[in-house]
Amino acid sequence: MAKGLLIDTVRCTGCRGCQSACKQWNLKPAVETSYNPSMTNPIETNAHTYVHVEFFEIPKPNGEISWHFVSKRCMHCIHPACVSVCPVGALQKLDNGRVVWEEGKCIGCRYCQNACPFDIPKFTWYDEDGNIDNWNKIAKCTMCWDRAETGNPTEEPACSKTCPPSAIFYGEREQLLSLAKNRIQQRPDKYYNHIYGENEAGGTQVMFLAGVSPLDIGFPEVENEPHPDFTWDFLSKIPYEIAGIAVFLAGTYYFRTMRLKAKGELTSGKGGTH
Repeated sequence: MAKGLLIDTVRCTGCRGCQSACKQWNLKPAVETSYNPSMTNPIETNAHTYVHVEFFEIPKPNGEISWHFVSKRCMHCIHPACVSVCPVGALQKLDNGRVVWEEGKCIGCRYCQNACPFDIPKFTWYDEDGNIDNWNKIAKCTMCWDRAETGNPTEEPACSKTCPPSAIFYGEREQLLSLAKNRIQQRPDKYYNHIYGENEAGGTQVMFLAGVSPLDIGFPEVENEPHPDFTWDFLSKIPYEIAGIAVFLAGTYYFRTMRLKAKGELTSGKGGTH
């Protein structure tokens, strides 16, 4: 059964507990950052930070300032464009709703990065020791796919399990939608009447509630049609170029696979190692 997350930004306190829990579960290192007056730190997700909290100051009509905190990550689209454009099948949409990748297959072509309407996939420009990574690979939230596979310690993602103010909910998508609609109906003075992710890009497994317009807290305006329809329409118009690129990428994949096998580094695990 496909599951997802509902993130109620009205209840978020900006504690970054989700951000820390994600790093701890995925064994990701700290990333050097610089001063940022918005208090968002790091400024965006990166190869070693799959979840991060963005801070927004929005002026009210009476001149006061309202604070908004948004825990952002991969949206895990129902019809993911990243999966549709991956030339080597490194990205997959699982039946449980998660969009994952196989690290050993990724050739670093960056097609997924360009196709994603939410600008989510990031690449490993540097390895976990801070050295330049000569084989850049995709990196993003997997909604803790390994916890879902084993149920250990629980199938619930680390971010929602940790959230102190219970602003992140994990469950079946229809149940999450029902919860979100009920909150908007019960408190129209508190919630903006829009569930971000219900229809964007054909719908996503991760959805958001907010007290202001999604555009005011950094979400892009995205069409409701599934994006793989757009990408395949585009690709179909350049068959010869794509064929040539596919041959090149297949050769690159073969060379890289042989190299990793020789070094004993090849892994078939989805979403990287853990």
